[in-house]
Order: sequence, then structure tokens, then C-alpha cells
Amino acid sequence: MIRWIWLSLFVCFSGYTLLVYRECDNTQTRADSAALAGMQTWQDKNCQSCHQLYGLGGYMGPDLTNVASETGKGAEYMTSFIKHGSGRMPNFNLSNAEVANVIAFLQWVDKSGQSKVNPSAVHWTGTYSIPQK
Repeated sequence: MIRWIWLSLFVCFSGYTLLVYRECDNTQTRADSAALAGMQTWQDKNCQSCHQLYGLGGYMGPDLTNVASETGKGAEYMTSFIKHGSGRMPNFNLSNAEVANVIAFLQWVDKSGQSKVNPSAVHWTGTYSIPQK
């Protein structure tokens, strides 16, 4: 009797697993090869030490989760900063392909989530508080 219960649970679990993996639409979360290469450059250059994604990372630079879709920003804006640096951001002397890959990565991140933390919620230590309901 217990054997049949375990067997039926196994069959149900296996069936549900197949259903989830076959029917789930992951097309919006899959990264292409350019985005994956850009993520590798992001990690190699330690960009997260200064920048945040989804509110996590350093606080010297801005959160870049949604920089690709922000009004007045986008690929040209990102290219300028990534290619040449700025006052506090160093010029990493990336190739044009590396810059394009980092932009592809940031565009993929932009599509995958949102990070809008109110600046008044950020504490001087770099942490932030989430308002209680």
C-alpha cells in the first residue's frame, strides 16, 4: 500500500515537473550570447563594486537596473559612459564589442525587473529601508 502511495506521488511530481518546464514561457528571461558576454565583462571589471542591479551592489555609482529604458537615457547614453568614463568612473578601455555586450547585458537586466528605490530611503551606510504597510 505504501509503495503505491510513493509511486503515485512520484508520478504526480514527474508529471507536474514536465508540465512546468515544457509550458513555462522563459523567452523574456533568456539572455543571448551578447548579454552573457556583457555579464562576464561586468563581473571581470567588478562593476558591481560601484553600481547596483536590483538595489544590490555599490553606492558610488547609480543603480543601473533600468538605465536602458529611463527617459533621456538608453544605448547612446550608456555607450558614452562605458566607453569614456566620467569624473568618478574610470575608463576601462573596453573594445567596441565589449561595450556593445555590456549594453546588451544592461538591456536584458532592464527587461527582467525594476529597481526604483526612493533616494530618501537610502541610509548613509548604503542600506535602505522598505516602508512598512
